[in-house]
Amino acid sequence: MTPAAISRKWHTTAEVAQMLGFSLSKTKSLVLTGEIRSVKIGRNRRILPSWVDEYVSRCAEEAERWSA
Repeated sequence: MTPAAISRKWHTTAEVAQMLGFSLSKTKSLVLTGEIRSVKIGRNRRILPSWVDEYVSRCAEEAERWSA
């Protein structure tokens, strides 16, 4: 039996900050205002990869509207 690779389902706020190139405080602010969706599990916030993608897509669409 070969070991199966397990892909991560959730990201921490710190991981998302690093992916986006934002500071941790900026990312926490985006989470708290709901701009990036998250779920609270115990004392921690977790973010689905698709929610990060949604945020990036919204930012790109907004930038396109302003440049038109």
